[in-house]
Amino acid sequence: MTNKEKFIQIFRDNITREGADRLLAYLCSEGCDFFTAPASSRYHSAHEGGLCEHSLNVYECLVDYMERHRVKDLYGISYSAESIAIAALLHDLCKVNFYKTSFRNVKDENGRWQSVPYYTIEDSLPYGHGEKSVYIATGYMRLTRDEAFAIRYHMGFSEDANNANNVAKSFEMFPLAFALSVADQEATYFMESSPAK
Repeated sequence: MTNKEKFIQIFRDNITREGADRLLAYLCSEGCDFFTAPASSRYHSAHEGGLCEHSLNVYECLVDYMERHRVKDLYGISYSAESIAIAALLHDLCKVNFYKTSFRNVKDENGRWQSVPYYTIEDSLPYGHGEKSVYIATGYMRLTRDEAFAIRYHMGFSEDANNANNVAKSFEMFPLAFALSVADQEATYFMESSPAK
């Protein structure tokens, strides 16, 4: 099963609210590069299909996190399968149609110049990161407050250091935001980044 097929299956099996079918149709449309886009320009999953791959990795990490004994029993944190799927699968919608392939000249191992592809950013909707993902998702379906805050603050303190109080307060008020941030970082730094040498 391809990553696109896995994504679609998880989406259809878990996300059933009104408008979800229209959002999935958009993601699968020719005008959307969700399934071919990279997840970053040069860091984690910086390759064709990386965005879908990253979204699936975050989903797997979030499901695992939510199943932890401490999370369920000690902290009493519980969210529906739909909320978990929405938060994980849609947290990086902001990267749709965001990266473009360009070329630059570099020398190969023999000292000859070659044209090689690399990703550049072309942001036609400069609305931030997490907030842009919320904006795109809510154009198709309603999000719960927990889902919206989770997606908005999934980058945690690394993206929004100037608003550290907002990040901390959202983690305190909406545990799904903290959980998604942990899942995103686990996927990024352990599943998708090259190990240190």
